Order: sequence, then structure tokens, then C-alpha cells
Amino acid sequence: MLFSFLLVTDAYSASKTILVLGDSLSAEYGLARGQGWVSLLEKKLAEEKIPARVINASISGETSIGGKNRLPDLLNQHHPDIVIIELGGNDALRGLPLNNSEDNFRTIIVSAKHQNAKVLLAGMQVPPNYGKTYTQQFFSMYQKLAQEQKIRLVPFLLEGVANNNQLFQSDRIHPVAAAHPIILQNIWDQLHPLLKK
Repeated sequence: MLFSFLLVTDAYSASKTILVLGDSLSAEYGLARGQGWVSLLEKKLAEEKIPARVINASISGETSIGGKNRLPDLLNQHHPDIVIIELGGNDALRGLPLNNSEDNFRTIIVSAKHQNAKVLLAGMQVPPNYGKTYTQQFFSMYQKLAQEQKIRLVPFLLEGVANNNQLFQSDRIHPVAAAHPIILQNIWDQLHPLLKK
């Protein structure tokens, strides 16, 4: 019995907590519960017998400053081993200055690292109607932060989705359920190595 208890304890201590700090793209906006990529991640972890717990702290409409303000309490409450940051789209929609967004992201990343969490940043793009300069600077902000902070980056969360109108809800902003396995794969390619460490 003691040997069995030790095995269970070891398995539990190896488990990781993954905190997802995101907006509507991670909060299952317009989807039936369980269809979003975060829910699919939980299922994938279970199927692959990877001991991990997923905390989805995503809120529709969330901005980088909102994420920054909420993160300290989330870190104290959940003590995550990995933090996935999926934010920025609403910053662009609201016309927030890029340098403000960048500062907010940097604070989020540094705060997570100070709690010994590994960080995965999910990059976003904005439509070309925002103007060439802004569009390029917005996209490159994620790469800049990933290189500066030495963290993993999903270059574009909606890779394989963005150019297919059939994969979006009627608002042309939020993906339908069929798109979320693609989004999960984009995340998984960068998340999986962090789970092995």
C-alpha cells in the first residue's frame, strides 16, 4: 500500500498547471461549451496521458491591460507552471497605442516568469485596413517580445484559419467550432516541448 501511495504522489507532483490568459478567441465565444481550443487541449492532454490541469482565465473583450491587472491574483491562486498569453486583438480593435500594449505584455511575461512559470505567447495579426505600418508593427511586436524575453511564440494563432471565410462566425472575427482543432494544433506545436521540461 505504501508503494502504491508513493507512485500516486510522484505522479501528482509531476503534474503541471497551465493557465490560459486570453480573450474571446479562448473563451468559447459563440460556441457550445467544450468546443473551443482550450477545452480541446484538456481532452488532448487526457488522451495522451499527460498529467496537467488547465485553468481557462479567458474573458471575451479582454485587453492586454485587463490581463495585466488580473494576472497577479491568478498567479497567487493557481501557481501555474505554464502561462499561455492569447491577447492583443482587442487592443487593436480599440486603437490602443502599440507601445502601451507592448509594455502590458512585457509586464505580464515578466510577472509570470518571476513566479517560475514558463510562458507561451500567441501572436495575432490585424486586417490590412488598419494600415500597412500599424499592421506590420502589431505583428512584429509579438516576435520582438518573444526574442527579448526568450519565450516560446506561436507566430500567428489563426494560421490556417484566417484566410478561410467558412471557418468564421457571421461576425468574421470569431472562429467556428471547426476551426478550433486547427488553432489547438498551432498552440500544441509550441506548448508540447514545455510540457516535457
